[in-house]
Amino acid sequence: MSRILVVEDNADLAAGIEYNLALEGYDVSIAADGRSAIRAATEWKPDLVLLDLMLPGVDGYKVLQEIRSGGSRIPVVILTARGEEADKVRGFRLDADQYVTKPFGILELLERIAALLRRSARDGAASTPMSLAFGDVSVDLGSRTVLRGGRQVQLTPKAYELLLALVRRGGMVASRAELLKEVWGYGAFIMTRTVDSHVAELRRKIDDPDNPRHIITVWKVGYRFER
Repeated sequence: MSRILVVEDNADLAAGIEYNLALEGYDVSIAADGRSAIRAATEWKPDLVLLDLMLPGVDGYKVLQEIRSGGSRIPVVILTARGEEADKVRGFRLDADQYVTKPFGILELLERIAALLRRSARDGAASTPMSLAFGDVSVDLGSRTVLRGGRQVQLTPKAYELLLALVRRGGMVASRAELLKEVWGYGAFIMTRTVDSHVAELRRKIDDPDNPRHIITVWKVGYRFER
């Protein structure tokens, strides 16, 4: 489940955004001022930030500067009533990803968020190393070799591809439909128990089927990988 930090001092607007994001399956946290926003961005580690500019105390520009100065590349959408070109330029110079001017349509905002999260997932996939390790499992991506406790584990080709599809998302949740389309090439409208059966194989061979630590079920949504 992707985490979204909403930085907005208007309580009613923040609650409305939170409600709609939660309906889409996102985990949402609200910060009503700049200092709490900086703290949440550091400690809660969101996957995306919706950032108002006009904040009490520390303004949104400073919040964005602090996020980027720490090396974070998470998507940041500036969300503000300001519409002047100079304000937008300043935001983009501080490395904002998008700029949405109030009032805005919630459907447009949701689509922008989804697009940025997809882009972020692709960027993460592009930087995937040639090997990975979690728990007592190591995977050589070049040779497609999987070891657990130093012993080779035989995964079916689709189970292996499913594992990589989950790993590439860097902890972001994937629905069954998304995994079917990515691993099996099925249309998103086809829903079967294929994904569940291959998740069961992964848990049996490289995780704990009774108490999974790495292949995590997100109730009513799908699965995510936890290193």
